[in-house]
Amino acid sequence: MLCSEIQKSAIIAALLIALAIVARAETISGKVVAITDGDTITILDANKQQHKIRLAGIDAPERGQAFGQAAKRKLSELVFNRQVTVEFTKRDRWKRIVGLVSLDGRDINEAMIRAGFAWFFKRYERELDAGRRQSYARAEAVAREGKRGLWNDPGAVAPWDYRRRS
Repeated sequence: MLCSEIQKSAIIAALLIALAIVARAETISGKVVAITDGDTITILDANKQQHKIRLAGIDAPERGQAFGQAAKRKLSELVFNRQVTVEFTKRDRWKRIVGLVSLDGRDINEAMIRAGFAWFFKRYERELDAGRRQSYARAEAVAREGKRGLWNDPGAVAPWDYRRRS
């Protein structure tokens, strides 16, 4: 009986820790004032402060890589000069916010994958909830099957491989 009470306490403690982690998610909103590449934007918030945002869960071709400029153009078409919301829980080593960008309820990160201008970045999939992992994987499969964007090139090189070679 005592063992069972200890197990219950451990489960409750684990759930409380998980809830605390989820509760630490932050949200910011702002106008997109710059597009660095296919997975990085800069927003200007209501206080006129700029925030560099790295789109979570995706990896777009690098600027010097095939489809790099096309990915930047696509992201610009989707969000430039528009008001977006960013949900995030972390910053990367360059101090960029790593977040989920939405515009009028549309998941822009997923839109980049679905359009064929970004990979689902599986290396960081654990940072996404299960539903988003599934939708990003489906979006990539649809883009691949439809030969959209970079998937039109049978020799498309993943950005992480491109960076390793450079």
